[in-house]
Amino acid sequence: MISISIFSEFSIASDSINLNQSIRDGETLVSSGQSFELGFFSPGSSQNRYLGIWHKSIPDIVVWVANKENPIKDSSGALTVSKIGGLILVNQTGSIIWSSSNSSSAAETETLFAQLLDSGNLVLTDNNDTRSESYLWQSFNYPSNTWLPAGMTLGWNVETGEDQYLTSWKNTSDPSAGDFIYKVESDGLPQMVIRNGEIKKFRGGPWNGIQFSGFPSVSSPTFSPIVVLNANNSYSLSETTKFPGTTRVTMNQSGLVQRYILPERSTEWELVYFVPYDQCDNYKQCGANGICRIYNTEICGCLIGFVPKSEPEWEILDWSGGCKRRTPLNCGDGEGFVKVGGVKLPDILDFYWNKSMSLKECRVECMKNCSCTAYANSNITAGGSGCLMWFGDLIDIKDFLNKGTGQDIYIRLAASELGNSEFCILGPQEKENGDNPGGINHFCNAYTGPDILAWLLWKEDKALEIMDPCLKDSCVESQVLRCVQVGLLCVQTLPADRPTMSSVVLMLGNEGSILSRPKQPGFFIERSSRDTHTTTSSEEHHSKNAVTLTMLEAR
Repeated sequence: MISISIFSEFSIASDSINLNQSIRDGETLVSSGQSFELGFFSPGSSQNRYLGIWHKSIPDIVVWVANKENPIKDSSGALTVSKIGGLILVNQTGSIIWSSSNSSSAAETETLFAQLLDSGNLVLTDNNDTRSESYLWQSFNYPSNTWLPAGMTLGWNVETGEDQYLTSWKNTSDPSAGDFIYKVESDGLPQMVIRNGEIKKFRGGPWNGIQFSGFPSVSSPTFSPIVVLNANNSYSLSETTKFPGTTRVTMNQSGLVQRYILPERSTEWELVYFVPYDQCDNYKQCGANGICRIYNTEICGCLIGFVPKSEPEWEILDWSGGCKRRTPLNCGDGEGFVKVGGVKLPDILDFYWNKSMSLKECRVECMKNCSCTAYANSNITAGGSGCLMWFGDLIDIKDFLNKGTGQDIYIRLAASELGNSEFCILGPQEKENGDNPGGINHFCNAYTGPDILAWLLWKEDKALEIMDPCLKDSCVESQVLRCVQVGLLCVQTLPADRPTMSSVVLMLGNEGSILSRPKQPGFFIERSSRDTHTTTSSEEHHSKNAVTLTMLEAR
């Protein structure tokens, strides 16, 4: 929170000033619904004076600053409506400190006036035409560090020809431009990005028709983003809200974007979310071809079919070097795709986008291009449409535990990798090739091999060793253990102890349900797991007790 000093405040009991009228330091304008106030203030420990807009009930929250780069050194400031420059801020000597810089438009009317709206927007308009499309100037077109979604737009402004984005304050006592910006970047599909200078610190993933694929907290039944494609192929972001109070989004001086709400009849702001939220929100946290899973002990892993570029670096948790393919692509027969579900899609750096293609057509196009490394739907509404293809490394992928949150991507692998992956518990990653075009979650070899091995490892608290090592960095350990436990329940000696298939579905689909401890499987001969590599003839009869499970994703 930023503390401000307003000095002695005197409202002129109006929300507007007319041509040649002024408000001076100590006087304020108040919007008609008493929501916002405009006047002079000093932030933090500063003695400088700035013209700004703040919430009337909570003056500590300044949402817009006019002269943020050029403060007034004393309390002599005055804001005037003038035909020369529209809105003009002057100091004691009459020098112009700041202006709305639209003298050509303002000079055409004698009925010019400025008004502070209940949305927090300060507008310059004509008494004879107060429609929003006829505003000569408005503060919403020139954001400071705060986005007021109830009327303000971020992104490209077709009318002004300027990009509208948030800029952090330098510090709590200085509203001049700080280190961080938050903006809509539209090199292809739009993404919300935080930058520190030229360095990308966070991105929300590409817009998919409903939400930004890696920024699910932006989209909710209460706050619904609207992305508009402009005539010049730029994008703008606005929002509809069902929240009965007030909301704001602020880019703070530490590099965090924070959304706050102010419920009706409340005087305290409540923080709803902020980004970056965790380490996996840091841009390129796991390097090229890595995937970040915040719910794992070691958050970074390689995509299936990839291995760390430098094992020694990964052993000391330095993941910046990323991953490389275990088997290089050669554009030969047998190559296919692995589906990775519920993720923030990779950054769109070297890509191809077609709005009209189907997912099947996208796969065909990607397969024809030897440089294509992955593909996905660009729009997920109405069952999915559009084609987004990546070339080269896949950067900044984040996995979500809730698979209904992110988006699906299909990653190209060599034929030998597809063959190997068929014998892994793939979890959220699925194999797709010509033999299996729809993709399926495999639960392989944990139970199609001897169930005895699983039982022995379970008893020794080594159940994770039943999993293929290729999945060490790409699985959720709790889900693997749950699958093993459910499988062992299904092969218990007495049929009466075994769960029904409907119970199995519930067990696999609901991680909150409590599982009973499995009893030993049928035809079990007591021995150590170290002896299980010696096959006996009796084990060959265990196939009638083996089960094949389709692994369900919890929603």
